[in-house]
Amino acid sequence: MAKKTRKQQQQSGSTPATVALTAAGTEFTVHSYEHDPEHPSYGEEAAEAMGVSPDRVFKTLVADVDGQLTVAVVPVAGRLDLKALAAAVGGKRAAMADPALAERTTGYVRGGISPLGQRKKLRTVIDATARDHATVCVSAGRRGLEVELAPEALAALTDAVLAAVSRA
Repeated sequence: MAKKTRKQQQQSGSTPATVALTAAGTEFTVHSYEHDPEHPSYGEEAAEAMGVSPDRVFKTLVADVDGQLTVAVVPVAGRLDLKALAAAVGGKRAAMADPALAERTTGYVRGGISPLGQRKKLRTVIDATARDHATVCVSAGRRGLEVELAPEALAALTDAVLAAVSRA
């Protein structure tokens, strides 16, 4: 079977994230909703649209830790603790990455960055609260599209470290 381009994947409803999940044989559920460009928070919008608690919906953020891009997956109900993120990967200093660089590196647009199926695999840290849930939701690679899966599966597919990297 021929490999689909990103544009073909989007037109067919699949994304690199859902393709990666399918290829890995991971059990997941896709949730689609109409994205409102006026909503002030992509993550909160997803939680509201799906009727899911914001502590089960995780946002994907890209940070720069000592010059290396690092993905942080944290609940939309919380905020990323940059010091904790740096410590989780053995770094000294972390700052949010330039959004354009994050988009180019991951292959996704802001508000639709998924921890799965990224153009360049980045080291990943998932907030430890993910373990509190049977399933969590993360972006499927497009605004208005989420995937729900077991946090253990997410960690395995992203080679992630689980650590306390969010705060209320």
